[in-house]
Amino acid sequence: QVQLVESGGGLVQAGGSLRLSCAASGRTFRRYIMAWFRQAPGKERESVAVINESGDTTYFANSVVGRFTISRDNAKNTVYLQMSSLKPEDTAVYYCAGGIYSSAYYYDPTLYNYWGQGTQVTVSS
Repeated sequence: QVQLVESGGGLVQAGGSLRLSCAASGRTFRRYIMAWFRQAPGKERESVAVINESGDTTYFANSVVGRFTISRDNAKNTVYLQMSSLKPEDTAVYYCAGGIYSSAYYYDPTLYNYWGQGTQVTVSS
C-alpha cells in the first residue's frame, strides 16, 4: 500500500511559478512509475507529466512542454512538479498518482493504482 499526499498548490498570477510536491508512504516508492494528472471543472482528468522508476525518463503533455518539469527523489519518497510560465488554462486540481505497469499508455489514469487527494492550482489572468 502506498499513500500519497500532495502539497504546494495555491493562487498565482499568469506567468508565475509553483512547485508541487507529493510525499509517498511505504518502502516501495522506487518501484512505482509516478505521474501528475490534473482535472479542471467540467473536463476529464488528463495526464500532465510522468516519470519512470529511476527518474531518467519523463513524458509531458504537449500543453506543458517547456514549462513544466517532473522529478523525483527516491531517498525522500517524493515526486515534484515544477510549473513555470503558468497560464490561466493550467487552473485545475492536480493529482499525484503511482502505478506499476509495462504499458506504453502512460497517460491512461486507469494504470495508476494509488492517488493523492489533490491540490488546487489557480492561475489568475
